[in-house]
Amino acid sequence: MKRLLYSTLLGLLLCQEGRASAPDTSFITPFEVSKGRQTATYEEAMSFYKRLFARHRTLMIGDVGITDAGLPLRAVYYTADGNFKKEDWKKANKVVVLINNDIHAGEPDGVDASMMLIRDAVTNRIQVPDNIVLVVVPMYNIGGALNRNSHSRANQNGPESYGFRGNAKNLDLNRDFTKCDAAETQGLEELFARLSPDIFIDNHVSDGADYQHIMTLLASQHDKLGGEVGEYMYKTLTPLLYADMKTKGYDMVPYVSDFNKTPDNGWREFYESPRFASGFAALFQTFAYVPETHMLKPFKDRVIATYALMNSFIKVASEHAAEIKQARANDKAALLTKKEFPLEWTVDTTRFDTIEFKGYEAGYKPSKISGQPRLYYDRNKPYTKKVPFYNHYIPGKTVTAPQAYVIPKAWVSVISCLRSNGVHITRLSQDTIMKVTAYHIDNYETIGHPYEKHYLHKNVQVTPGTINMKFTEGDYFINTNQGTRRYLVETLEPTAPDGFFAWNFFDGILQQKEGFSDYVFEDIAAEIVDNNTDLRKKLAEKRKQDPEFAKNGAVQLEFVYRNSEYFEPSVNRYPVYRID
Repeated sequence: MKRLLYSTLLGLLLCQEGRASAPDTSFITPFEVSKGRQTATYEEAMSFYKRLFARHRTLMIGDVGITDAGLPLRAVYYTADGNFKKEDWKKANKVVVLINNDIHAGEPDGVDASMMLIRDAVTNRIQVPDNIVLVVVPMYNIGGALNRNSHSRANQNGPESYGFRGNAKNLDLNRDFTKCDAAETQGLEELFARLSPDIFIDNHVSDGADYQHIMTLLASQHDKLGGEVGEYMYKTLTPLLYADMKTKGYDMVPYVSDFNKTPDNGWREFYESPRFASGFAALFQTFAYVPETHMLKPFKDRVIATYALMNSFIKVASEHAAEIKQARANDKAALLTKKEFPLEWTVDTTRFDTIEFKGYEAGYKPSKISGQPRLYYDRNKPYTKKVPFYNHYIPGKTVTAPQAYVIPKAWVSVISCLRSNGVHITRLSQDTIMKVTAYHIDNYETIGHPYEKHYLHKNVQVTPGTINMKFTEGDYFINTNQGTRRYLVETLEPTAPDGFFAWNFFDGILQQKEGFSDYVFEDIAAEIVDNNTDLRKKLAEKRKQDPEFAKNGAVQLEFVYRNSEYFEPSVNRYPVYRID
């Protein structure tokens, strides 16, 4: 009943149920007209916002960039006073809330909820406080939205038609935030860098287990987020959101992320690395959340729940604006002197929070397809029980931030990603020799199938060494004493699981370009060994320790070649250099 009372804010849909007066009929959404069965098309959503913009001075529409679909990516801005100057927002200590929708265009709940939210704000059906700035990306994955169908979300209960998960290049945009392959990603990251949002919301629809909850919430993992922001998020901000949603009739639980088993014994908190929206936002000390409505609930109920949650974000952010801003400011200041940065995290299975979970009993019965046992949930057997939520993580491998990175000018794709994220870069004015730390890539594994247009490297092993390196005019010099310090470390370090090396940006260095003819090099190699006592000893020791090596003349010749001045030094030398 509380949820129904709260949903009186939603215009015509509930007006038809006798619970609210209708707003201006020119601003009724397709969701409301269809009584909760349809989501807006791209054309309908853009037309809706343009008509709102023409009538209300508290609204502004701005271009973010061009998408892979060839259409513009846009952001809608709302402020109660109609002031859209970012410098004034900063002076007034306003909380900037960035809401992203349709990253997966088959999960459109946020599209329709945001249309109604902005409509209700500009028409004063809801009051957005003066200290809040709303920035909404109406449809992020426009290519996916245009690829409209009714069957690609096989497990989802509505709407009647919707977009597709992949963008125009068939990329999953929620795996693209590090590698930045999509034009959409570049545009959104540039917007993010300009706004430095205090809160980032990326609206989704969940898959997985069946349970009673309509809304689940993924919050940035607080240990990984770290600092005052991580602590405040975990202890204060997220609990306040849960409490406010409960007053509206919604018992939220954390995002149910264990897909291979039933959740009745609890689950682990989702680990969002920087390839994901929330993991990316965490690199910039932003409070990041991913609302995940439950796919088996009716579309109408999911959209209303999303609307309710966005209002809770507005209310809580306004009431606690000072603490939110202060936590971010303190962490940004501390970042500039932070030395050690974890690159890997593992769940702490000894610690957990206890949450109240409302599920359905699960069982197994013969499959009508295979005859084999299949999982099912019995909605006639609901239960409420306390379960463990393993939401503490332990840092693993760490790296010390250098004073600066130096990148030769050939690697323009990396520089493009850095610039999209607001990294301050200077260029060398003349040729120079610098003493730098250079990594040698000793070993790595590569997945055997394409993943989001790449063959990811993992388990990377490196050896650092100090060398005098010649750089030329125009090479890139990046001082890490800037607000993007954490982003720089987690993308430029070669052992970072979501760094540029992992995503194949530097694969050219992994291939040897020159070689030798055995019969010619034999005489040269003999002379090298005769004149190099250390190499002669290394060769003898290698023969002694490795019988197979001792029997293979070609391999021994290669050993001498690789330990001679003829072997090209650039092979496996990582082309991002540290000044420590």
